[in-house]
Amino acid sequence: MSDQTTEATKLPKAPGEARRPISARTWTDIAVLLILVLLGVIGFEPSFGGYGFLVAGLGGLALGAATGILASVFRLNILLTVLAAVVGYFVFGSALAVQSQALFGFLPSLQSLASLAIGSVYGWADIVTLRTPIGAPVYIAVVPFFAAWIVALVSTSLATRWIASKPRTAWRFGIALIGPVALYVAGILIGTDEPYEAGLRGVVFATLALVWLGWRRPNAATVAPGAGNRLRNRKLAGTAVIVAGAVVLGGGAGFWLAPANDERFVLREEIEPPFDPLQYPSPLSGFRHYTKQVTDEQLFTVSGLKAGDVIRLATLDSFTGKLWTVTGPETATDGSGSFALVGREIPAQTFVTPEVRNEVTVTIGAYDDVWLPSVGYLTDLQFTGGDAETEGDNLRYNTATGTAVLTSGLSEGDSYQLNAIEQRVLTPADLENATTASIALPPVTGIPDLATSKAQEFAGAATTPAAQLQAMQLALTEQGFLSHGRASDSVPSRAGHGADRVTELFERLQMIGDQEQYASAFALMARSFGYPSRVVMGFAPELTGDEAEVTVTGDDVTAWVEVAFADVGWVAYNPTPDETDIPQAQVPKPQSEPQPQVRQPPRSESEEDDLLTPVELEESDEDDNGDPFVLPAWAWAIGLSLLIPAILIFVPLLIIGAVKARRARKRREAARGPDRVAGAWQELLDQYAELGYDVPKRSTRLMVAERLEAQLAEHPVRLRSLAVAADAAVFDGQEVDEERSEKVWNEAIAAIAVARGAVTRARRILSRYRIRSERKKK
Repeated sequence: MSDQTTEATKLPKAPGEARRPISARTWTDIAVLLILVLLGVIGFEPSFGGYGFLVAGLGGLALGAATGILASVFRLNILLTVLAAVVGYFVFGSALAVQSQALFGFLPSLQSLASLAIGSVYGWADIVTLRTPIGAPVYIAVVPFFAAWIVALVSTSLATRWIASKPRTAWRFGIALIGPVALYVAGILIGTDEPYEAGLRGVVFATLALVWLGWRRPNAATVAPGAGNRLRNRKLAGTAVIVAGAVVLGGGAGFWLAPANDERFVLREEIEPPFDPLQYPSPLSGFRHYTKQVTDEQLFTVSGLKAGDVIRLATLDSFTGKLWTVTGPETATDGSGSFALVGREIPAQTFVTPEVRNEVTVTIGAYDDVWLPSVGYLTDLQFTGGDAETEGDNLRYNTATGTAVLTSGLSEGDSYQLNAIEQRVLTPADLENATTASIALPPVTGIPDLATSKAQEFAGAATTPAAQLQAMQLALTEQGFLSHGRASDSVPSRAGHGADRVTELFERLQMIGDQEQYASAFALMARSFGYPSRVVMGFAPELTGDEAEVTVTGDDVTAWVEVAFADVGWVAYNPTPDETDIPQAQVPKPQSEPQPQVRQPPRSESEEDDLLTPVELEESDEDDNGDPFVLPAWAWAIGLSLLIPAILIFVPLLIIGAVKARRARKRREAARGPDRVAGAWQELLDQYAELGYDVPKRSTRLMVAERLEAQLAEHPVRLRSLAVAADAAVFDGQEVDEERSEKVWNEAIAAIAVARGAVTRARRILSRYRIRSERKKK
C-alpha cells in the first residue's frame, strides 16, 4: 500500500486538482533565497558603472521567482514548468532587459527576442571583454536578467517542491544555496578590480546563509516535553554568536586580509578579447592599392579637421621580417593587438600631450574596409547614418594606439561623429632633453643589417634620442626620392616593406620609394637603437584650416612613424621625401660590393604591379524595396511567441528525421543483397537504441537478439530469427535476391513497431530527437 501511495504521488496532477498551498516556512525559505540572489545581482554594479542594470536584474529575479512559485501552486510538472519559464522569459524579457528594441518599449519584437537569446549565450563572453562601464551592445543587459531569472527560478522551485517535501535533510538546504553562491561568485569574476561593497555584502550574505541553515536544520524526531523552548533559546544564542562573529571576524578579515585591488582575480584581466586583428591582412600591405588603383576615388569625406591634422587608420608595431602588422591578442603587451569591445564610454588615453578635436564627422564613400578612419585618440564616437548605425555592437577599440575597428565593415553611406584628443606637435627643441619611454612592444624579427648600419651612419655624432631620430629623418628626406611606381613616375619603385625591400632601398645608388618603404625603414632604424617605434598608416589630405569639409581620395594615403617619449606621448616623424625629380643619369642599380652574409626572408616573386590589397569584405547587396503591408505590433508579438517555440521544437525534429530517413533508405537500397539484409538488422539496432533499450556492443547478432527479447518479455517479438537470417545472408556466400531482403526488412520494421509500442510516450518522443548510427557489422 505504501508503494502504491508513493507511486501515486509521483504522477502529474490533473489541471482541475486543488492548488498546492505554500506554508509559512516555505515562504521564509523563498524570502531568504531571493535576498541572497539579490546580493549576488548587486555585484554586477562595477561592470555597468551604475544601477541602471538593476531594472533587468530585479526584473529577472521577480520573473523567475513568480514562475517557480506559480508552477508549484498550480502543480505543474517539470516539463510544463520549463515551458512556462521559457515563454515568460521571452514574453517579459523584452520589456525588462532590451526595452530599446521592444515594440512600444514593452512588446516583443524579432530583434528583442534575438537579443534575449544571444545575450544569454554570448553575453557572458562579451561582458568580460567590454571596457567598463558597459553600455553596449544592447543585449549585454540580458546577462544580469538571465542570471537572476535562472537562479531565482531554480531556488524557488527547490524551496517549494524539494525542501518543502519530507524528509527534510540538511544537505537539501545546502544544495539550495548553490545557485545564490554561484551568482555571487559570478558577480566577482566578471567585475572589475574594485568590487562593489565587498566587505558589507560578504558579511550579510554569509551571515544570512548560516543563520538560515542553522534555523532550518532538522530537529530530532523525539524531543522531551519542555525542550522546545530550550532549543529555541539555543538557536537564538547561536544566531547572535554567528552575527557578532561575522561582523567582527568578517569585517576584520576584509580589512586586513583582503588583497589589493590590482591583485584581485577577475576574468576580464585574464581572458583575451575575441577579436583577432591577425585574421585581417596588414593594412600597410595594401598601400599601393590606394596609390595606383583608387587614386582619384572619393573614399570618404571629413569635416571638423584643422590644418596639419592627419587621419589615422591603423597602428602597426609588430615586424615579422616580411611585413609590419598589428600585434595579435596572444602577445602579452599593450600593443596594437589589444582590441576590446567598446562600452558606454571610451577609456581615455593618458599617455599624450593633448589637443582637443571635437565634432569631427566622417561620411564613407568608396572606402570598404574594417579599419575605422579616425583622428588622434577617441574620447567619444557615435554612428549617425548608414548600416553602421545598427552595427555599433561590432566596434572594437585599442586605447593604446587609438585604432578602431568595425568588424562588420564600413560601406558607402555610413557616417559617424567623433571627439578625440591628438598628440600636440612638438619641435626638436621641445624634445631636446626628453628620453624615450619604457614601453613593452613586441620584438621585431629579421631587421636587415643594412638598416642597422645605416641608422648608425645617419645618426652620426648625435647623442640624444631626439637628435638621432631627427638626423635619420633628415637623411631620408634629403637623400631619398619619392616614387609610387606608377607609369607616370620617372623611375620604377617596387611595392612592399619587408626586410628585402628595405635592403633594396638602402643598397641602391639612390633611395627610391614611397611612404610604405620609408616609414618601415625609419621604424626599423629606430628599433635598432632600442627606441619604441611603430608605423601608422592613414591619410593626409591637404588642409588650410578653412575647409568646412574635405574629400579624401586614394592619393591622400600616407604612412608615418611614431616614437614614444617619456612624459610626452607618441611623437610623429615623417621620413618620406617630397622630391620626385629623380636624376635620369643616375638610374639606380644594385651595388656590386659584397654585403655581409645575412639570411633574409625570401624576396617576393610578384611582378612590380602586383599588389596586396586590403581585406575585402563579402557583401550582400539585397534590394530592400520595403514591405507592401506592415503587420501590427500585437500580431508580431503573438506570432513570434508561437513561432519561436515551434522552431525550437520542430526544426531539430525535421533535420534528425531527414537524417534517419536517408540512413534507412541508403541501407535498404544497397547494391548487394547481403548489405541490404545487414542494413535491416543495423537499422533495427539503431532504432532500439534510440528508444532507450540496452543494445549490447561487440556481441554476436544472436546474443544481441536474446538480450533484446529479454527486455521485451511482456511483448513477444521474434528477433533471433532475424539475427539468424542476417548471419546467413552475410556469411553463407549465397546470392540474396530482392524478395528475400525485402522480407527481412519487413520483419525488422514490424519488430521496431513492437518495440515502440512497448515504451512510454515520452520515450517515443525523445527517440525522435536521438540519432545512433554505427558501422554495420559484417
